[in-house]
Amino acid sequence: MTAKVVVTDYTFPDLKQEEAASRTAGADFAAHQAGTGEEVAAAVAGAQVALVQFAPFTAAAAQAMEPGGTVIRYGVGYDNIDLDAAAAAGLSVGYVPDYCAEEVADHTAAAALTLLRKLVPLDASLRGGDWAAVAVARPMKPFSQTVIGFFGLGQIGQAVMARLRGFGFTFIAHDPGLDASDAAQLGVELVDVDRLLADADLLSLHAPATPQTIGFLNAERLARMKPEAMIVNSARGQLIVEEDLAAALGAGGIGGAALDVFRTEPLPADSPLRAAPNLILTPHAAWYSEAAIANLQRLVAEDVTRALAGQPPRRPVPGTGG
Repeated sequence: MTAKVVVTDYTFPDLKQEEAASRTAGADFAAHQAGTGEEVAAAVAGAQVALVQFAPFTAAAAQAMEPGGTVIRYGVGYDNIDLDAAAAAGLSVGYVPDYCAEEVADHTAAAALTLLRKLVPLDASLRGGDWAAVAVARPMKPFSQTVIGFFGLGQIGQAVMARLRGFGFTFIAHDPGLDASDAAQLGVELVDVDRLLADADLLSLHAPATPQTIGFLNAERLARMKPEAMIVNSARGQLIVEEDLAAALGAGGIGGAALDVFRTEPLPADSPLRAAPNLILTPHAAWYSEAAIANLQRLVAEDVTRALAGQPPRRPVPGTGG
């Protein structure tokens, strides 16, 4: 029986690389724009390989695929894939965590510098007719006296730190995956959560969304931060309780934030974040460059070739049988 490769949903201009990899291996190729779990399950029925971007890959989808098939997520995360169901169905699951690391690090570092130098409120005040640098910018520390904290310090967090190092910041981090030797080599001090929240002048989030990290920044933890502290999140929207952050910004309990990811995307029109002060919002754009898109599709196409040859994904999702 001819193998079948299915794209459940996509936002790319074309799928030439994925289709070419499929056809070269003698497989049929089909692309869909599925939005619901039911549509995904129907699309992947009988498929040996499923390429998933944002659509939910549910237990029904896992059961609909050919046993021993492969699911590849277009992206760094895999929150939309039911990993337990995939494992129960004997599927391998891969993802592409490294296609846009440079872009996300660039975006995060740019957001951090923009917040710390208060460029957005200064610009707004000038356009509003004011000429009041100190009144708008205070309080503001020199970078040599500023502490950058990292909640999670994996590949992207380390790349952000490398970009910021030349500015003279002090770095602290909380990451159970790092030991003292790792930290010493990176030039960062490992701290517990209490110290991270208390000492960070800017907190950059780089953790995955897990049962242990979802809702990490809630009202109680935000209240333990400095009232002038800043927050950058280019990791996962679920790390922050958005209503609590909006309230803290509105009450002056947090100095500012820059968010590129949200609990629900696109950001709902009635989200309290839209009216919160001192907040930079970007539409999940940190990953973007033309090169990143090409890199993502190239790596996924290579995984199609692997899967159809009976090989595991290049980057299996941790804990899965890739």
